[in-house]
Amino acid sequence: KLFIKSVDVSVLPRTTVIPVGNIAGVKLYTNGVLVVGMSEIEGEDSKTYKPYENTGIEEGDMIVKINNNLISSTDDLIEKVNMSKGEKVEIEYIHDEETKECSITPVKTSEEEYKLGLWVRDSAAGVGTVTFYEPSTQSFGALGHGITDIDTGDLLNIASGEFVTAQVLNIKKGENGNPGKIQGTVEEQETIGDITKNTEFGIYGKIQDLSSLNIDTSKEMEVAMREEIELGKATILCSLDNQTVKEYEIEITKIYRDNNYNNKSMEIKVTDEELIEKTGGIIQGMSGSPIIQNGKFIGAVTHVLVNSSTEGYAIFGDLMLKQSKEVN
Repeated sequence: KLFIKSVDVSVLPRTTVIPVGNIAGVKLYTNGVLVVGMSEIEGEDSKTYKPYENTGIEEGDMIVKINNNLISSTDDLIEKVNMSKGEKVEIEYIHDEETKECSITPVKTSEEEYKLGLWVRDSAAGVGTVTFYEPSTQSFGALGHGITDIDTGDLLNIASGEFVTAQVLNIKKGENGNPGKIQGTVEEQETIGDITKNTEFGIYGKIQDLSSLNIDTSKEMEVAMREEIELGKATILCSLDNQTVKEYEIEITKIYRDNNYNNKSMEIKVTDEELIEKTGGIIQGMSGSPIIQNGKFIGAVTHVLVNSSTEGYAIFGDLMLKQSKEVN
């Protein structure tokens, strides 16, 4: 007698993507302004004040309204606070996904400005690697990890964002205990597309101008299923010289096939002498570099191990594809 066990498995339909490997610039804009710090204010009477004290506002909170007016930038906030002329202002802010309200009385400084004592920021910019372009939906995936706020460590909650071409200025080589990085500029560059999602599995959106990515559309390939990924040799694509994407050899040393909860799906090691000579291994800015094995796209580089610059982690391609399928 034969017993058949039925198992529900969420399987993505076979999809093809074009692995990219280009360095691009990322510009993200938040909903409201992010509180990244607090400091005492010296008033015009030379006394120090902490106007934010006992209001409940903390680092990592997002200020979205002042006196019922939406705040979209740091300049906006400064303007609204100065308009108060020292009168109490009503603040609406988001703390742990919950909307809260408080009031703060701004302090007048000797420069005739009014301040709340809060350090805020409204955007983030940097460079990273575009992982893939999916022709059927015109969507892209990049980085393989989310963009977190440098001060709070939280995933940045974005209102909008754009992907732009980037100019690589310098490569700071990585060494054990001291990760390297690709230094680039996003000034005066062309828009590639819109970023609509910032997740712990990468950033996603729609491509507007495919030509700006400079990709070879004949290189379309299948996204591998996890069972097809093998230990051993693979290659990564990345562009360390402006606009020239090259293929470099790596080795997959561990595979965590059941991992769906973070972006550390595989352990990898850079074995390519040319890449090690150029970068020392995996460096910041290479996150998102697509990984290819047996003619299929299998994932992307996400992290470097701090104590070993040639080793790091990678994310499964199916985890990234699932995110890009949900892009509006």
